[in-house]
Amino acid sequence: MPRIRIVHTTEYAYRNPVALTRHRMMIRPDDSHDLRLHRAKLNVDPAPARILWKHDVFNNSICFLEWPETLRTQHLRIVSTLDLTHHPAGATLPACTLEPWAELFPFAYAAEEIPELAGLVERQSPDPDGLVEIWARRFLATEGPTDTLKMLAAMTHAIKADFRYGARHEEGTQTPVETLNLRSGTCRDFAVLMMEALRSLGLAARFVTGYLYDDSTGTTQGGGSTHAWCSVYLPGAGWTEYDPTNGLVAGANLVRVGVTRTAGQALPISGGFVGAADDSLGLNVCVAVTAAPIEKRTARVAV
Repeated sequence: MPRIRIVHTTEYAYRNPVALTRHRMMIRPDDSHDLRLHRAKLNVDPAPARILWKHDVFNNSICFLEWPETLRTQHLRIVSTLDLTHHPAGATLPACTLEPWAELFPFAYAAEEIPELAGLVERQSPDPDGLVEIWARRFLATEGPTDTLKMLAAMTHAIKADFRYGARHEEGTQTPVETLNLRSGTCRDFAVLMMEALRSLGLAARFVTGYLYDDSTGTTQGGGSTHAWCSVYLPGAGWTEYDPTNGLVAGANLVRVGVTRTAGQALPISGGFVGAADDSLGLNVCVAVTAAPIEKRTARVAV
């Protein structure tokens, strides 16, 4: 149960003074049973005329920034600071809460849940030769049913072991077929590959964006920026998170900010400017995450 401080800094520079269009941000997590947000601070320079907070179709917390039409600037700096406590579920939680009839795969979702899950089972990327499904079926037992949780863990660990991680700062995500062919990608590429593999097997999956904090081993990958992973809906256990980049299960070391159906719906910050095409001098993003364990205190009972 660590106490976590996250400072997410985004800086844009422009050759000439430009006007700023409306910016959309997904950078603030909501309180949940596994996360307690103590404080959230947002600093923006130049200061916007309006800051609006909304919930999107997935119930993510979304912030909109709007500047006066007359404003011109050669820079934009956005700093989000979060102070929170994370209560990770731990890898044993899915096993002890999974419905008995879902312990072996394949299984069918309950009829009353299918309307809500249908769009999350539907595949989003073309796979004309069935390469993603062929790859996904590697993790199924050759005879008889498959242990559901062992299959999910094996897929998560296989991506970490068999694919090369490499940071890529350009927008966009590789298709799962591209990731399979290249055998490399970013955290969002690996998340999309696992999502589409699970969907090819009839499981509901979501894209998750947020932050990664390192453990004592210092071996996690994807820090220094926002991070991406996926979650799968398991009867009884609910939405269970898997990070194929680092082989993490059930939310350990992961601070969830937003969940979406596709990777393109989960941009941390999006917006534009009005000016010449070559006015943009680039973008710099820095995410600093510090985590410190909270000391357990023994309760004293007066007698």
